[in-house]
Amino acid sequence: MTEILLGAAFVVLLSVLAGLWRVLRGPRRADRLMAAQLLCTGGIAALLLVAGAYGDGAILDVALLLALLGAFTSVAFVMAARLVGPR
Repeated sequence: MTEILLGAAFVVLLSVLAGLWRVLRGPRRADRLMAAQLLCTGGIAALLLVAGAYGDGAILDVALLLALLGAFTSVAFVMAARLVGPR
């Protein structure tokens, strides 16, 4: 069962790599933010799968922290966009 969960985590991380291209080459700032949110969500999913494979509670804490940082990133982006204006 551990191998299946780790394999699924690897597949999730591979699919998130496609979003990394959009973060680096996004035509607009909003595209880059949404891709960064995809990276955050994929990272959380991979961490949860790894935590399930190893039964480690500390990895769950890291996944929760990553979810919190992802939410704060979105709020900071919206606040900065209001100050700077549309682009």
